[in-house]
Amino acid sequence: MYYQNPWMRAQPEWRAFSRNGQNILEVTGEGSVSVAPDMSIVTLGVNSENMNLTDAQQENNERTTKVIQSLISLGISKENIKTADYRIEMVYDYENGKQTLRGYRVVHLLQVLNDKIEQTGLIVDTAVKNGANTVTNIEFKVKNPQIFYSQALALALNDAQFKAAELTKEMGVTLNKVPFSIQELSQTSPIIPLQTAIFAKSEAATPIQPGKLKISASIQAKFSYF
Repeated sequence: MYYQNPWMRAQPEWRAFSRNGQNILEVTGEGSVSVAPDMSIVTLGVNSENMNLTDAQQENNERTTKVIQSLISLGISKENIKTADYRIEMVYDYENGKQTLRGYRVVHLLQVLNDKIEQTGLIVDTAVKNGANTVTNIEFKVKNPQIFYSQALALALNDAQFKAAELTKEMGVTLNKVPFSIQELSQTSPIIPLQTAIFAKSEAATPIQPGKLKISASIQAKFSYF
């Protein structure tokens, strides 16, 4: 015996089948919780260009050091400021099909871990005022995502049990409410990224709105019925 959900395009797939004399109903359960983030990760840095490579490096080092010191003055520990990327590139101009060396670009990106979510905008503003001219990414996370993932898993199980009960009711059979098999299918990463670009120095405060994180879980549960 085999049943297939006629609405499977709009809803999670389910199927009912027999194996070794046992009637089995297989359903997918989904659950999610919304939570306010309690930490941010800001990736920012200094982009320097100069005809002379040594001068470009020196300028970049000086500005990056100033940025780091300004962040430390906000109460961010040095351990929470680390290099995310450092690279040196040759920069060319192209005119009439001819390539001409314009100079050198030095890029030093820092990753700043911040556990005071309300301070995220201030971190960006302070860094920019002290020499940073590139903000490449801002991510919002939770410190202990497993706590909320466990809640999402519980909701996913409830969802699977509800679907199984409704399906067996429609099929006119009796459900064993306790699943004999549960398999985790997926876990969404609890991150909200904000993509940004090169910043010009500005006196305006940067408004950062983290919003809510959605942590989801999905399971496949198998029930027996008779």
